[in-house]
Amino acid sequence: MYYSSGNYEAFARPKKPAGVDGKSAYIIGSGLAALSAACFLVRDGQMEGKRVHILEKDPVPGGACDGYRYENLGYVMRGGREMDNHFECMWDLFRSIPSIETEGVSVLDEYYWLNKEDPNFSLCRATVNRGEDAHTDGKFSISDAGALEIMRLFFTPDEDLQDVTIEDVFTSEVLDSNFWLYWRSMFAFENWHSALEMKLYIKRFIHHIGGLPDFKALRFTRYNQYESMILPMVAYLQAHDVSFHYGVRVDDVLFECRDGRKQAVCLKFEKDGSKDEIRLSENDLLFITNGGCVENSSLGSQDSPAVFNSRIKSGGGWDLWRKIAVQDPSFGHPDKFCGDPELSNWMSATVETLDQRIIPYIKNIAKRDPFTGHVVTGGIVTVKDSSWLLSWTINRQPQFRAQPKDHCLVWLYGLFSDKDGDYVKKPMRLCTGKEICMEWLYHIGVPEELIEEYASSSANTIPCMMPFITAFFMPRAFGDRPDVVPKGAVNFAFLGQFAETKRDTIFTTEYSVRTGMEAVYTLLDIDRGVPEVWGSTYDIRCLLDATVKLRDGKKITDMKLGLLESIALKEVLKKTKGTDVEKILKEYNVI
Repeated sequence: MYYSSGNYEAFARPKKPAGVDGKSAYIIGSGLAALSAACFLVRDGQMEGKRVHILEKDPVPGGACDGYRYENLGYVMRGGREMDNHFECMWDLFRSIPSIETEGVSVLDEYYWLNKEDPNFSLCRATVNRGEDAHTDGKFSISDAGALEIMRLFFTPDEDLQDVTIEDVFTSEVLDSNFWLYWRSMFAFENWHSALEMKLYIKRFIHHIGGLPDFKALRFTRYNQYESMILPMVAYLQAHDVSFHYGVRVDDVLFECRDGRKQAVCLKFEKDGSKDEIRLSENDLLFITNGGCVENSSLGSQDSPAVFNSRIKSGGGWDLWRKIAVQDPSFGHPDKFCGDPELSNWMSATVETLDQRIIPYIKNIAKRDPFTGHVVTGGIVTVKDSSWLLSWTINRQPQFRAQPKDHCLVWLYGLFSDKDGDYVKKPMRLCTGKEICMEWLYHIGVPEELIEEYASSSANTIPCMMPFITAFFMPRAFGDRPDVVPKGAVNFAFLGQFAETKRDTIFTTEYSVRTGMEAVYTLLDIDRGVPEVWGSTYDIRCLLDATVKLRDGKKITDMKLGLLESIALKEVLKKTKGTDVEKILKEYNVI
């Protein structure tokens, strides 16, 4: 497997890999990474679909990319997906996945047209004082000292950031700024999370720094991620005779590891209460989704809280990874990620409005009508003075094809599930759906005498507790995540957010698709390049633009420098006068 850039290889079709007709594939899990691997096996590996088997313990596919209406409960979206125009592997795949709505076009086509016609941007990024605009006004409000802390992190070698936390590298100069408010609420970083992941994110999305304050950098699907992304992939795979096996709980995978050679030899599983196994040869390719950010998720209801269940259970992604990891050091260290769920949990909730009484308060903040079918909040609105650090968003309505046209779906989440609310004086994790809705209604300005009535009769709210939702942000060291294809592996690969690949960032749809692509291309030796991670971190234009915008447009000559630094800067600028260097510095407002 190798990386490529440009459109030469992007438009090429690879030759059929040697020996593929004699191979079979078993994929553990059916999340985005697993489905992507299956699609790449069929499209680029040219493997017969009937030889591809997807083993899923749940009754439906999709993993973390969910979106369902549960009978007698209501609509649930555990999370949402923010996407970017430089998700190279993802768009490489979705150009080949037919739309399930519009005949003759791809998922990429409809996504591209939608976001061109209805571009995303926010009109209110944060609120205070019960629904008032916090007037962050597109500013990062970061001091020169804070900007230098970010710059130092950007240039710190990865080797020096192993097991280092964000609060080890940032002081209040960063942590009290709008920059950190935008960043932590958009990406769900906590102060105690990995400084290495923070650095990787800055480098990965350096071209979007200027778009953080108002989300103009983001793009969204038309419906929830399950209907817009997962269902078209499933339809594509079913059309190619790929086999989906639901209710299959994989309990263990056995490996033979000797003399640097590693082979998966047996897959042990349980279905309908009966235990069985599949013996694996070199020609039986195994793709393993290890870990799981939505493992142990639980739903509450309008009248009951979601249970915080942190116990690792047999047959889940964490239990399976633990059993695999003890067989070879290259298989990673799962407990670095799942060992302390108090540091990796947060809660979300889906609010369904049932009448028009809450809508005026939404309009007041979003400054848009949620029933136009267009962008509404344009990303999350963060309640700056919320003790839960509550954020909420309304994407294009309807979010479900079958959703009532006069109902609006709101997704919200709180980073601090253990803190007492500001109106409901109890921790978010102990709150019913109604109580979480009450806290949200308080913060969007509903009069206190109406809050309980509206939460009871004008909305139905389903809470979701996710103990491991940011497990992949936990401080880590090299080797804690296994490589997508470990050195010496002959017939297996790891997929998803807890597999290691170069330069990309976890908690993105691109990361899932990329691991699926790299796994398939490596094991089948497909002679076509995997698109490299977009190289904006090496583009001087992006670096200059981000540097100026991070400082809210201030030029380098506005920095408070010492006497020696000022003299040195003047000498440097004197040497650039009349050159292309001076021209680019002026073009990007550095001088």
